[in-house]
Amino acid sequence: MGTELRRFGTAVPISSWMGKRHFRWVMNSVVGLTLLLGGTENAAGKEIVLGTVEDVILLPWRVKLPARIDTGAAKSSLDAREIRIRDDIAEFKLPEKYGALRMRLPVVEWRHLRTAEGLRKRPVVELELCIGAKRLRTKVALDDRSALKYPLLVGRNTLSGTFIVNVKKRGLAPPHCEDPTIRNDRGDAQKSQAFDR
Repeated sequence: MGTELRRFGTAVPISSWMGKRHFRWVMNSVVGLTLLLGGTENAAGKEIVLGTVEDVILLPWRVKLPARIDTGAAKSSLDAREIRIRDDIAEFKLPEKYGALRMRLPVVEWRHLRTAEGLRKRPVVELELCIGAKRLRTKVALDDRSALKYPLLVGRNTLSGTFIVNVKKRGLAPPHCEDPTIRNDRGDAQKSQAFDR
């Protein structure tokens, strides 16, 4: 049947039969009810439903940050201050509001970002994150996000294949990973260091 209704032997789109505004309301209600009854996981039980803003934990440091979940952004980005690169190692610190933890991580690639001032080159590091009940490793560009509301932007490179985003909600999946230790899923020691201020 889909989105058509057979009326007197001809197919008529349901949206024209009931009115586009009412049709959108019905479809949004069905999607919302499906998400409500399904909790934070979809019917397949693999994808986690997120809102547009979620708390995320940086592992192994257990630093909790609010993150903007943005399907419009191709890549993820972290608010990093006082960035210095030495021998392909990025040294930086998190904002004061989130503990000002100083971190050292290997640079895995460089990303060119287009800004109002032109093209800028930013270092990219790999981080382990806890989002909802999922632990995952992802590439994150280091950038000064002090002018923005959220210190972490989670883009499509992190969301793809694992998460669904409900753009009308926030805080649907509080972080609760089973074992946030210094070891990753493969059992290898993290290739990262953190040191005090």
